Amino acid sequence: MNIAVCVKHIPDPNLPPELDGKFLKREGVQGVLDPGDEFGVEAALQLKEAHEGEVTLVSMGPAAAQEAIRRGLSMGADKGVLVSDDSLKGADALVTARVLAAAIRKAGEFDLVIAGVESTDGYTGTMPATLAELLDLPQVTFAKTIEAAGGNLKVNRQTAEGYHVVECPLPALLTVTAGVNEPRYASFKGIMAAKKKPLDQYSVSDLGLSGDDTAIKQEVAEVAPAEERKAGEVITDDGTAAAKIADFLQEAKVI
Repeated sequence: MNIAVCVKHIPDPNLPPELDGKFLKREGVQGVLDPGDEFGVEAALQLKEAHEGEVTLVSMGPAAAQEAIRRGLSMGADKGVLVSDDSLKGADALVTARVLAAAIRKAGEFDLVIAGVESTDGYTGTMPATLAELLDLPQVTFAKTIEAAGGNLKVNRQTAEGYHVVECPLPALLTVTAGVNEPRYASFKGIMAAKKKPLDQYSVSDLGLSGDDTAIKQEVAEVAPAEERKAGEVITDDGTAAAKIADFLQEAKVI
């Protein structure tokens, strides 16, 4: 089973974020493999161990994004692909999906494409669905367990009430939740081996994309600090507490 995993190099979420104008500063700051993508890499490695095959990590970003790919390679992935081009700075989710789709096609045939539900730095949650559409693949989202057999994918899909059992034919695109597995640590041997694994780097022109394909049409209108959390209201039970709580919940449109 050949699997492509979309991974992203992001500013370390454990450090205070820095802004470059209206955008998150990405150069000159400590970067890491998006923690959410580690679950996708682990899911791919487990499927590879069960069915053999190859795991390819696909990413878009500046040259420093190689660090994120090397992290995934040290976990056990076989090779990486990085699309790096100055024209992609500030790319929106649609452009990102177009670029990743072109990179996946160029890298070869895949039985499965895996992505996180959403990136830790962007949180749009729209890129995987767009990528599935561009690749003309069925999409299964929010997977908490994964089985692949007989050319089909069977998934327990996380919902607010429990989970749905969803089955679809391969090839397909899959998004995984943080509860799908426990990502493995990279061993020293894995870290050393990652340095010798192939990592191809492409530009936009290498992928055959035009200026229209990579034109950024999303605009950040304003960036403002998040509203500070307000102190809660304490209700003393003087016999009317239940009615006051009910009024509060009704005003909040909870009931």
